[in-house]
Amino acid sequence: MAELTFTPVIGIEIHIRLKSDSKLFCSCSTDTDAAPNTNICPVCMGLPGTLPRLNHKVVEQGILAGLALNCGIRPKSLFFRKSYFYPDLPKGHQVSQCDLPITTSGYIEVHDAEGNLKKIRVHHLHLEEDVGSLHHSASDGRLEGADTSYVDYNRCGTPLAEIVSEPDVASAAEAVEYVMNLRRRVIYSGASDVELEKGMMRFDANVSMKCSDGRWGHKVEVKNMNSFKALERAIEFEIKRQKKLMLNGEDVIQETRHWNDAKGITSSSRVKENYRKFIVEPDLPPLHVTQEWIDRMKAKMPEMPDVKARRYVSEMKIPPEVADVLTDDKNLAAYFEACVAAGANPVRASHWVRTEVLRVMNEKQWKIADFNIKPEVLASLVARVDEGKISTTQGKEVFDYMTANNSGVDEAIKKLGITEGGVAGNALNDVIQTVLKNNPDVLEEIKSGKDTKGKKLKFLQGLVMKETKGQAKPQEVAEAIEKAVRN
Repeated sequence: MAELTFTPVIGIEIHIRLKSDSKLFCSCSTDTDAAPNTNICPVCMGLPGTLPRLNHKVVEQGILAGLALNCGIRPKSLFFRKSYFYPDLPKGHQVSQCDLPITTSGYIEVHDAEGNLKKIRVHHLHLEEDVGSLHHSASDGRLEGADTSYVDYNRCGTPLAEIVSEPDVASAAEAVEYVMNLRRRVIYSGASDVELEKGMMRFDANVSMKCSDGRWGHKVEVKNMNSFKALERAIEFEIKRQKKLMLNGEDVIQETRHWNDAKGITSSSRVKENYRKFIVEPDLPPLHVTQEWIDRMKAKMPEMPDVKARRYVSEMKIPPEVADVLTDDKNLAAYFEACVAAGANPVRASHWVRTEVLRVMNEKQWKIADFNIKPEVLASLVARVDEGKISTTQGKEVFDYMTANNSGVDEAIKKLGITEGGVAGNALNDVIQTVLKNNPDVLEEIKSGKDTKGKKLKFLQGLVMKETKGQAKPQEVAEAIEKAVRN
């Protein structure tokens, strides 16, 4: 009997907070860090007699996000009431688009297990309002073990885009790449900053297993994952759990499960409901989006990060792994492109940005907007290294001086006592003769043929570089020493 094989079938649901200063249906602030229950009003609390008013800017952000995911935009969409009773929802229903969302199908590209590009289809993106937040009294902030829970309604009504994929994801690794690529694209579009640490992105995974004997396990929704690592671990655990059940001939129950990151397991939360609980929102008319409006939004769309990375590789000959780093942050990519526009060699500039610029940013906890070397100034420094006027080592010293003192290239070179063009010619020969004179035993060993591995020659080269404070070119030093030794 052939060994049973199992194929994961995974879909991802993502909630992203859209960029707006006011909520989806009222003018309350979206500042969720304010004192609890201060950014609320009769509309977002669902008090009798209030009427919602759709936020025009949120619609535009939804369109931008949809375009970033290669989605089409519907000319007509509707809002519905999703009814359920829970403390974080004061209305008793959530207003959300359902059967007629603002976008049609799109896709995101990821790499499969063999490294080939594949498309994860996006079923749709729809707009909806967020619910309140619960705060539990347990020391770790979890519901489990808490004596009391408190509700903060500041988050109620903040605008969300829910993005639902088709079940095209085949592994935890694909799921993570899908979410990361999607996040980058939405950030580039300007629809959201998608800051994970601020809870601007939440994701759920729908996991089921297909067995080679024809059996299918029920779909399980896994919730409470708030990082890429948690998403990966949760899916891997759920795949193993479901596979074990099916190997033992047990049923996989269709349910919602909660990911416990500390324990590394999922636990049952509730059995999935199968009944419909949506009605058309009677207080909101249909949303009509004209082609002119769509065209205006398309004109705002920048080059997407994956497209930009491919262009860097094909046109600028930048290594793919470097291109991926540069395009991860659209502002970093803009900085790099400004360096190139100012005359820097693209490959050289890419390595300086990837290594030196990011090193300083990480050390100082800066964003690229905080970085104090303008791109045209960095381009000048890169050009001097590229032209051999200063060595790479000297270039890094100049770079560090510039970042520490907010100086230009010329000032840094002068303060550090660096001679552009380096030590060469007669000056270099004088240094070499001094080094040889001070190390007669080393010179004798080389001339006698005992330095078969060239270690003594490299020792002398190191002394010369030290004496010239790194201002001599290593290749010239090596050639000059060999010539002096032969004489």
